[in-house]
Amino acid sequence: MPNWLLPENIADVLPSEARKIEELRRVLLDNFRLFGYELVMPPMLEYLDSLVPVPDHEMDLRMFKLVDQLSGRSMGLRADMTIQVARIDAHLLNRASVTRLSYAGSVLHTRPSGLHATREPFQIGAEIYGHAGLEADAEIQTLALESLRLAGLTAVRIDLCHAGIVRCILRHDEKTRGLESEIVALLRAKDLPSLQQFTLQFSAETRAALLALPTLYGDISLLEHARRVLPQHKEIATALDDLASLAHQAGTYGVAIDLADLSGYQYESGATFSLYVTGLPNAVARGGRYDHVGEAFGRARPATGFSMDLRELARLTPVATPKSAIRAPWGREPDLLEMIQNLRHAGEIVIQSLPGNESDQQEFDCDRVIVSEQGKFIIKTMRS
Repeated sequence: MPNWLLPENIADVLPSEARKIEELRRVLLDNFRLFGYELVMPPMLEYLDSLVPVPDHEMDLRMFKLVDQLSGRSMGLRADMTIQVARIDAHLLNRASVTRLSYAGSVLHTRPSGLHATREPFQIGAEIYGHAGLEADAEIQTLALESLRLAGLTAVRIDLCHAGIVRCILRHDEKTRGLESEIVALLRAKDLPSLQQFTLQFSAETRAALLALPTLYGDISLLEHARRVLPQHKEIATALDDLASLAHQAGTYGVAIDLADLSGYQYESGATFSLYVTGLPNAVARGGRYDHVGEAFGRARPATGFSMDLRELARLTPVATPKSAIRAPWGREPDLLEMIQNLRHAGEIVIQSLPGNESDQQEFDCDRVIVSEQGKFIIKTMRS
C-alpha cells in the first residue's frame, strides 16, 4: 500500500474546505464570546476514568485506547469533549457561580457515525454550569440556532425530547431495574414489535407508557396528547411544560417533538434537542441537560450545552469564492517592500511571485498586479 494513503474515513482538509472550517470556527467562537462564554482547550489524551466517568457502552466502542508508558494506566483519545469541559468546571475552575465555557477541537472515533462521516470530526460547542432553571436551556438552544444562522443555514428544524420522562417511567417500576439500557435502545430504534415483547413483564402502566413513547412524534400540539397517555406524575407534567416553553422559544423555526429521541441518554437528565437541516439525514447539532455528570468528578453541578461538527457543517455551506488578491513582482527594492507591507497592513492579500515560477492558488483571485512604471510602483487591474 502506498505510504501516502490514509486510513478509511480519515482525510486531509484541503485549502477551500480548510478556510471554510477555520472561518466558521472564528465566527462561532467570537459569537459565543459575545454571550459571555470563556474558551477552554482540553487535552486530546486523558485517562479512561475521566473520559468515561459513567458506564457508556456506545462511547466505549467509539474511543481509541492505549496504555500510558509512564503510569501504566489505560488512556483514551477523546471521542467527545463535553465530559472534558464538565471536568474542567467541576475540578479545576471550581466556581460557585454560573460558568459559561466554549471549546473547539478535533475528536477521534474508532468507527464513522454515518456512511460518509469522518472519523475525525472537528467538534465545537458551548456549555452552561451552575443554573438548573429552564433559562439556561433556552439560552443554549438560542445559541445553537444562532450558530447555524451564522453558518448560512436557515431551513432548520429542531426536534425536542426530555430524558426525564423515561427516567420517571422506569423509576416507578422495580421490574425495569437493570434493564434500562435495553429499553432505551429499543425506544431509540422505535422497534415497537420488540418493545411489546420486552415489556410483557412490566406493570400495565409502565408498559403502556413505554409503548406510547415511540408514537409520540409530531408538532407542538402532540404535547397535549402526551399529557393524556403518559402516567400522571408531576415530573412528567413538568417535563412536558418545559418542552412547550422551549418549543415557543424557537420562534419561527420548525419544531417537532420526539419523545423517543434518546441519543446520549446515559448522560442526559432533562430537556434535549437535535437540529436538522436540508440535505443531511443526521442531526447537525445536538444539545441538552446533563446535571449529574459532575458527580463523577466530585462536584455535581447543573449543566446544559450543545455541540456540532464543523467539518460536517462546512460541507453544507456554499463553496467559498476565491479572495481578491494582488500579485507583486519579486524584488527587494525599498519602495516595493514598503508598498507590499502597507497593503498587507490594510488587509489586502499580496502574493509576491518567486523568481522563475508562476503561483497557482485555489483560494485567491489575483485581480490586480503591482507594476513598475516610470520608476514608480503602482497597482493595475488585471484583465479577465
